[in-house]
Amino acid sequence: MITDFSERLIVQEVAPRDGLQIEPRWVSTDNKVALIDQLSGAGFSRIEAGSFVSPKAIPALRDGEEVFARIRRQPGVVYVALIPNRKGAERAIHAGVDELNLVMSASQTHNRANMRMRCEESLAAFGDVVALAAGTGLSLNGTIATTFGCPFEGKIDEDRVMGFVEQYLEMGIGAITLADTTGMANPRQVARLVERVLRTLPSSALTLHFHNTRGLGLANVLAAYEVGARRFDSALGGLGGCPFAPGASGNICTEDLVNLCEEIGIETGIDLPKLIAMSRQLPALLGHEVPGQVAKAGRNCDRHPAPWEQEITTV
Repeated sequence: MITDFSERLIVQEVAPRDGLQIEPRWVSTDNKVALIDQLSGAGFSRIEAGSFVSPKAIPALRDGEEVFARIRRQPGVVYVALIPNRKGAERAIHAGVDELNLVMSASQTHNRANMRMRCEESLAAFGDVVALAAGTGLSLNGTIATTFGCPFEGKIDEDRVMGFVEQYLEMGIGAITLADTTGMANPRQVARLVERVLRTLPSSALTLHFHNTRGLGLANVLAAYEVGARRFDSALGGLGGCPFAPGASGNICTEDLVNLCEEIGIETGIDLPKLIAMSRQLPALLGHEVPGQVAKAGRNCDRHPAPWEQEITTV
């Protein structure tokens, strides 16, 4: 097991896409752009800034073109978009995204609920996207949703996941995300599968996407990091959840993840005070509280006046 915490952990912020896609309140384009611009200045090297899914399927993200046109792009930041098919890829390429993220579920049932097609059909559609992106210089990432479990089918066979990993790579998709879409993973399961995948591709090409549905999100991050994973998705405030998965709550919380890394000596390059300040603005933006903890409690290094000092001040 790898126990050296000296290697940087790469955080990809997904709140502008995964976080906002199920919000019942419309977040204006102005506010989306402002959110992404603030994230761009907080030290992230990767931001999933939107998606080019059908507006009928995900109306909350129907302004993808305008968002990508208006954000202030920072040098060194990769701006990613989720796309479901060739039509979405065409829109994303025209909008000037840096990386296309394609998604298919390891679970046949979840893929039919989420993508309205069987896994075999999704793979065929990905071939069209790979051909479209050839020669453009765009990076391609393939996400395998429900990698660690499905609420409809239960446990997903690891050999099935490995088969999809190999198919993605053979198609020319150079990077892969293993997604715990419904928060069913546990640390031992995560460590075992990540070790297998890292025999096939380098850590720089692997992302882990965890949800905190059952409270194991950060434990799963550490389990993956300890066996060599170095890149992780997270969402400001712990926003998000899959609209096609019963009971699925939000992503692991970005500021909680960065705080964990700071506490145990893993470098991220992310400005934690900025994250906390941004997260504290989310309830007003969205109209409800968010599940992140550090924004509520503060950092361990924050200091407060003693109770008797407060009493003296208020007298």
